[in-house]
Amino acid sequence: MRILAAVLAMMVWLLPVQAQENQAIEDVIGQQLQAFNDRDVAAAWEFASPMIQGMFGNPGRFGQMVEQGYPMVWDNRDAQFMELEGDGRLMLQRVFIRDAEGNGWVLSYTMLQTDAGWKINGVQVLPAPELAA
Repeated sequence: MRILAAVLAMMVWLLPVQAQENQAIEDVIGQQLQAFNDRDVAAAWEFASPMIQGMFGNPGRFGQMVEQGYPMVWDNRDAQFMELEGDGRLMLQRVFIRDAEGNGWVLSYTMLQTDAGWKINGVQVLPAPELAA
């Protein structure tokens, strides 16, 4: 019984921490999506991980890549956060968004915990889920 009580106590203690991490990740992604909608590429750049910043070198090239390669991120709306999974330092957050034409997309954001907080370390477009008729 003591072990069960200890496990339950640990879970109760960890739930608020997990909820804070989930919210922090959602905030970073949401703020970057808003920055793209505002065409504030410099602000969107700040949410990218050091690896992404190193790959593109400056906000201008980063913005151009997003505009051309991820038009659903460049012109996005209705972000809905889905599953979050990972090992703590590297997390995968799935997000459903709509593009400018209203088409739905599921994206998987790779999130990296850094000394400066959560940063976006990559985005992958996932296949659209099958819709039942």
